[in-house]
Amino acid sequence: MNAFDVIKTVRLTEKGTMQAAKFNQYTIVADRRASKVAIRQAVEELFKVKVLAVNTSNCTGKARRQRTAQAGSDADWKKAIVTLKKGDKINLT
Repeated sequence: MNAFDVIKTVRLTEKGTMQAAKFNQYTIVADRRASKVAIRQAVEELFKVKVLAVNTSNCTGKARRQRTAQAGSDADWKKAIVTLKKGDKINLT
């Protein structure tokens, strides 16, 4: 997998904004098959920053039902919280 396959998007939330300001951590939606090492290499390659730590969590999709008796669900996804070296930032605008 290349770097664009590993990292799908960076999540912009209120909690994520506070983490970025206070702890220099960013929340990333990654491919479910990606390892911590692959996520670290992809972030360093794409954003030109130094990664200190990567914490991952497999999140299950929410159950959804839209005007039918059969329930469906959102896709499962992997959340990665990436801690960067002091002074490095990811520009999200």
